[in-house]
Amino acid sequence: MPRATRVLSAADRKGAPAIDTLILPLAQRQAQKGFLFGAKGTCVELDLAEPVRLRTDDALVLEDGALVEVVAEPESLIEARAADLPALARIAWHLGDRHVPVQIMERKLRLKRDPAIEALLEAFGAKVVAIEAPFDPEGGAYDQAPGDGHHHHHDHGHHHHDHGHHDHQHGHDHHRGHSHDHHGHDHSHDHGHKHD
Repeated sequence: MPRATRVLSAADRKGAPAIDTLILPLAQRQAQKGFLFGAKGTCVELDLAEPVRLRTDDALVLEDGALVEVVAEPESLIEARAADLPALARIAWHLGDRHVPVQIMERKLRLKRDPAIEALLEAFGAKVVAIEAPFDPEGGAYDQAPGDGHHHHHDHGHHHHDHGHHDHQHGHDHHRGHSHDHHGHDHSHDHGHKHD
């Protein structure tokens, strides 16, 4: 059976024709290995070197050079609107704080159906409508960054002590080289002094 080992983005593909079309929900558009069936019956073995996020009009490149295009399958979603943009931003912040995957659109948010989340949105004054649509959430800070060997888990109990009254002669590394982005504000550990 045809094996797909790499992905051609929609921008790089430039409309090149495909031999079949894969209509996939989000979960399958994030797969790295497995078997997928095209609309014309082509069975494709997915064998990618690393996880990817496939989007509509991307294509899988088969070993013989042929392309199989990807289309995002409509899923059961909710669409949330708010009275104004600041209210919508607050709702997006609360959803991000709960690590809920969200697709941000102009003046509205899309997310998977979830009764508990729907109740939360309504409590914040959002107007919630059930829809069927492709789901393409934001990558966000919780995805693994390219070339980064670890995920960015963060600790809600993390406290930032006063570096002005703290002795740094204790031999451990204060996360040199990166900063923690805790929901939009940057707690960088660069305070103008060197760590031994």
